[in-house]
Amino acid sequence: MTNSISLIVGLGNPGNQYEQTRHNAGFWFVDQLAKIANTELKPDKKFFGDYAQIRLGKHEIKLLKPTLFMNRSGQSVAALANFYKIPVKNILVAHDELDFPVGKIRLKLGGGHGGHNGLRDIISHLGKNSFMRLRIGIDHPGSSHQVTGYVLGKPSVDDRIAIDASIESAIEITELLASGETQKATQTLHRS
Repeated sequence: MTNSISLIVGLGNPGNQYEQTRHNAGFWFVDQLAKIANTELKPDKKFFGDYAQIRLGKHEIKLLKPTLFMNRSGQSVAALANFYKIPVKNILVAHDELDFPVGKIRLKLGGGHGGHNGLRDIISHLGKNSFMRLRIGIDHPGSSHQVTGYVLGKPSVDDRIAIDASIESAIEITELLASGETQKATQTLHRS
């Protein structure tokens, strides 16, 4: 039970101009969790983000969308984790993943930042990398020179449908993560 998830962070950039961009896939996941729980994320200055608390079965889960830009997400995550004394191992960070095709979604424990500025900053602020990641596939544009424009671009209608479907698969295993059933959650998600 020690690895039960009690904080879910969605990564993205604040502002209407970024709302529908691929880089905000983590935001989309957290928004969907809040919607299902009939809750609204509200701005909280002490956490530098939008925050809500939901119930999943018997579990209380904190939701966070940092409203600092992606490369400063760690400040927001650390502020909330420190305030509520949430261990790093009990944090799930949902983020866009260039290395996966659209529609593929995977859980991973720990690891490096893989060039993702949000993860880089979170690792830097927490001083550890042992949090869970929910990697939401957005595909790769093919050239490293195109990455910035690609992640800050809007997916096609078909790609957005596939990303949303993968997020729905992850929503279904979130209660297992909250219960500490990480292995079962991972096996279920990776089958889909």
